[in-house]
Amino acid sequence: MQKIILSNSDKKILTQHAEDEKPNESCAILFGKEDTVSEIFLTKNIEESPVNFTISNEQLIEGYKIAEEKKMDVIGIFHSHPNSEAYPSNTDKKFMQSNPVAWVIYSGVNNDFRAYLLESKIKEIPIVEK
Repeated sequence: MQKIILSNSDKKILTQHAEDEKPNESCAILFGKEDTVSEIFLTKNIEESPVNFTISNEQLIEGYKIAEEKKMDVIGIFHSHPNSEAYPSNTDKKFMQSNPVAWVIYSGVNNDFRAYLLESKIKEIPIVEK
């Protein structure tokens, strides 16, 4: 994956979810094929923290089941940084190792979306609007 394709309406949904969850981080699972997001599964941050997020095992399992039923893949993990830039934290980097999909981060500071992959190191990939 060299890029992730996210529609303007997807960005609006994710921005609204981030705003609704403030002051805590919001999170979601991104479904699609290859590099194109087709559907968003909004999830709850069970940590209820402004600096960390965790998606419950129940919601992760539900998300993967929905993706399978719809013949889609989990191609990304979304979360917000309510009070900082859209750059992976050390905690994010640790979890990127066990979730090798695109990580899309939204900054509540400057309303910016950025996406990253962990290969041998963190690599930013472009977000392309469809």
